[in-house]
Amino acid sequence: MEIDDVKRLSSEIISAMRKAIVGYEREIKHILIALLADGHVLLEGVPGVAKTTMAKGLAQLLGVQKISSKVFRGFSRIQCTPDLMPSDVTGCMIYNQREMRFEPRLGPIFCYLLLVDEINRAIPRTQSALLQAMQEKEVTIGDRVYKLEDRSRGKFFFVMATQNPVEQEGTYPLPEAQLDRFLMRIVVGYPEDLESEKLILRLHSNRIAEPIDDLSEVVQPLWVTEAQEVIAREISVSEGALEYITRGIRYTRPEVFEPIGELLILGASPRAGIALLRAAKVSAAIRGDDEVLPEDVDSVLYPVLNHRLLPNPEKLAELRMEGEIFGSQYSVAERAMKLAFDSAKREIGL
Repeated sequence: MEIDDVKRLSSEIISAMRKAIVGYEREIKHILIALLADGHVLLEGVPGVAKTTMAKGLAQLLGVQKISSKVFRGFSRIQCTPDLMPSDVTGCMIYNQREMRFEPRLGPIFCYLLLVDEINRAIPRTQSALLQAMQEKEVTIGDRVYKLEDRSRGKFFFVMATQNPVEQEGTYPLPEAQLDRFLMRIVVGYPEDLESEKLILRLHSNRIAEPIDDLSEVVQPLWVTEAQEVIAREISVSEGALEYITRGIRYTRPEVFEPIGELLILGASPRAGIALLRAAKVSAAIRGDDEVLPEDVDSVLYPVLNHRLLPNPEKLAELRMEGEIFGSQYSVAERAMKLAFDSAKREIGL
């Protein structure tokens, strides 16, 4: 596989998704970038903006819907509730009366693509079990460790979680340390213009079934791991892009860059820099280039960093007093990123 193959097939996946999901091309591209960067993604938005539909559509296009082996399913969905236990996600040991021994009952996490709906409705204990499995890509049941990823056989493990940022009753917000396990947090808003809203209605006007039901397989699951390997091996990072990422990440920290303290009390960690670099490499591959440029960094900056920055409470309060209630956290993060990375550009002369 070559970089041109990654570009061509990525373009086909995005184009196919656009036929079933209107007005969210940027979000769809970012989901694909998270997948090919071997990360996980958190989709945050109000109900009814196609978050779950995006996950189902991607499963169709990757050809995982038809997979059903003794161990792994292609696509699994978990609907989180407060009574969901860790064993409901990972699995547990069940006593077999006929053979008089315990045997493992594998949970829905044993799959290629896992959709975790309303993750903030699960209790912290269950969230921790899920996020630990996401990080380590393995699960312990009884005294045995089960791998969730087998790259030699084309088995990948990709989690798409959703949450509603508005409704807080009966929820358990993910702490910053666990949010950091997601490569991206993609904020899914309403369609941007009137024409997009009309296109959505036209798409559903003469049908009962969902448009994603018409999607057909574009690639085999093996393509994902092969594309990940090619991107990691073939895409280089220019010295300018590396300097840009390093300075930008450092300038999000108040102890390094004093002006950012007005907006943030905690900046991005080295892990955030690694995530930004990996996502930028995928962005370059989707463009068909073999080198990361600063433009690739800019294209993935917001979804990679928006959940890794801790806003200044005084700034949040100021924006909420001005009427920006639900979007204040996003707004502060966006301003902070612009200040930090614009300063980095000026420093290195980009």
